[in-house]
Formats: sequence, C-alpha cells, structure tokens
Amino acid sequence: MTAILITGMSGVGKSTVLTELARRGHETVDTDYGDWIHVVGGEPLWREELIDNLLDRPRAGPLFVQGTVANQVRFYPRFDAVVLLTAPRDVIFHRLRTRTGNDFGKTADQLARIGRDLEETEPLLRAAATHELDTSGPLETVGAALMKIAELAGR
Repeated sequence: MTAILITGMSGVGKSTVLTELARRGHETVDTDYGDWIHVVGGEPLWREELIDNLLDRPRAGPLFVQGTVANQVRFYPRFDAVVLLTAPRDVIFHRLRTRTGNDFGKTADQLARIGRDLEETEPLLRAAATHELDTSGPLETVGAALMKIAELAGR
C-alpha cells in the first residue's frame, strides 16, 4: 500500500505528471480539485479526515497524491516518499504564462507570490522531502522516476 506525495511550487508540473501517472494506470489524487482542501484563516489546508481516509483505503498498487498545503507535514509519516518537484524559475514562469486549465499565476501579484514561495517555501519543502526531481526535462522521464521511487519505497 505504497503512497507517494508529490509536492512543489505552482508551475513545476505536479498536475501534469499526475496525469501522466494516471495514463500509465496508476491511482492518482490531485488535491487541488474536489473537496480535499478548505480555507482556514485565509490558508488552504487539507481536510485531514479526508486525507486520512484516502491513505487508509486498501489498494492494489501505489497511490500518487499531489498537493502543497501547510498541514501536509502532518501526513509525512503516512507517505512512503515525499517527492519535491522543482524547475528553474524561468521554466516555471513560462509554464504559468502559457498553461491552460488553471488561471493561477497569470497576474503580476500572483507571480510575485510565486516568486516569494520559491524563495521561502520551497526550501522548507526541500528539507522535508525524501526525493527531489527537476521537471524541466521530458515528462516521460519524470514519470518513470516517480514510478521507480514508488517501486523502491514499496519494498
């Protein structure tokens, strides 16, 4: 019952790689969509009961969960690996400007916030991660690396 958390800043490709993993037949959950998150005091947080229930469910293969929220640290012991996805700043900002399906990162204020997050939050995520993957390469390579991490974590 391997569970892998995929985390990182906006624009690093978390949702894209999750789609790739699902295409390959793996169970995935993108906590940015649905009822996984609620806002408390202006801060998006996982609904802890829902995440606990998700991680308690029996499953045949690895589960890949995507999210970046303040209370994710509470769940780190429940994951077999915490994978930080990263990319160079210019790659991230290009992706944000050109992506479709998610408007976050389009305004100057949002880009400034993402820049601050890269400086302040990403180092905290890096310190807690068990793995770090640069997503500036081919999607297939990142997907394969995540599957390898899940395979090794499940042993």
